[in-house]
Amino acid sequence: MEKVNIQDKFSLFTDHWSPKIGGSINDMHVKFTKLKGEFVWHQHEEEDEMFLVIKGSLLMQLRDKDITINEGEFLIVPKGVEHRPVAEEEAHVLLFEPNTTLNTGTEVNERTVSNLESI
Repeated sequence: MEKVNIQDKFSLFTDHWSPKIGGSINDMHVKFTKLKGEFVWHQHEEEDEMFLVIKGSLLMQLRDKDITINEGEFLIVPKGVEHRPVAEEEAHVLLFEPNTTLNTGTEVNERTVSNLESI
């Protein structure tokens, strides 16, 4: 059992849209990710996702509205809801989601990361 320093973990990588496993609890992963630009529209049929913004801000586009998530705020996207994260400037985000969750959900493409690195 070791404590985790969030800032130290974010300093270990520079790539965007490539989540890293920073910890596990039961059947869930705590993932560290840096986001910049637009991601792809996608949904997760079986998993909810929690986005906790540590640095910057994140715009979560939904088909019927947009939600801005600022530092210190989080948003839970329920399973089955189509969404697209957008970060105008680099955002540091913690994701809390089941360990079966693919970052692109049901959309498998060049941005899909199926083998996550642990940090």
